[in-house]
Amino acid sequence: MMWRPSLLLLLLLLRRGAQGKPSPDAVPHGQGRVHQATPLSEAPHDDAHGNFQYDHEAFLGREVAKEFDQLSPEESQARLGRIVDRMDRAGDGDGWVSLAELRAWIAHTQQRHIRDSVSAAWHTYDTDRDGRVGWEELRNATYGHYAPGEEFHDVEDAETYKKMLARDERRFRVADQDGDSMATREELTAFLHPEEFPHMRDIVIAETLEDLDKNKDGYVQVEEYIADLYSAEPGEEEPAWVQTERQQFRDFRDLNKDGRLDGSEVGYWVLPPSQDQPLVEANHLLQESDSDKDGRLSKAEILGNWNMFVGSQATNYGEDLTRHHDEL
Repeated sequence: MMWRPSLLLLLLLLRRGAQGKPSPDAVPHGQGRVHQATPLSEAPHDDAHGNFQYDHEAFLGREVAKEFDQLSPEESQARLGRIVDRMDRAGDGDGWVSLAELRAWIAHTQQRHIRDSVSAAWHTYDTDRDGRVGWEELRNATYGHYAPGEEFHDVEDAETYKKMLARDERRFRVADQDGDSMATREELTAFLHPEEFPHMRDIVIAETLEDLDKNKDGYVQVEEYIADLYSAEPGEEEPAWVQTERQQFRDFRDLNKDGRLDGSEVGYWVLPPSQDQPLVEANHLLQESDSDKDGRLSKAEILGNWNMFVGSQATNYGEDLTRHHDEL
């Protein structure tokens, strides 16, 4: 006998787009495979003109920055003070905010939406409510409970599902960094969003290779690359954009020009190197606030430059009135 997960459980399964078991075809295609770093903010970085919206969204995250916009200057500063304490506690707790602690905080805020999505579905996976998710819990929640020897006996493509299950288990083992077969929230987040974690890079590359490498030679040939983007109908002329993709493959994907992509080239494609945006912003905030130039920030230094970190609409409104009065 097999137990099927409830409708509510199915709706909460983050990684699966459809109800019921995950679709065997539920893999990204083409440009959907490429994981680009999301900008910290879409606002212009225009500190020179007193526009700190970019800094606010980088430091707080976009949604929380909107909340701070509604606060009085006093409340905004008070909340910033509590954030400073959290940044220090999360680091070495020495009473100062270092560059590393500031960078870690910015990276943390930028991943808030990911953590929130995992938290929303946590109880879907943590079925025994012990605060961790074991592999058995995750497997049963995703694929359903099967008696030993009856795995996927009731589905058409049982072998495909068995491969998917093995692939998920392999990814779980990589995400489970302490090897105890139990995932913490951080480890489950790495399983669900591997592209966000450096230690999951190899598994993202391996899964991409497996998806595209149809002849199983360990490489992605140009035809395999194109097949992931486009499936021609009999007699159909290949569109111009496909020819452009072939050229992209030759010019930008195949770095060593051997006519195929190896694992390192696949990694460069799907997880392209990018600027460490949290570090750049952390450096900027530190340089602008480090009044004694000792390479670290005291709570007083951060609060002294609080408008760059968090600000508030009340402050901006007051500044607008002052500017208007001066113009008159």
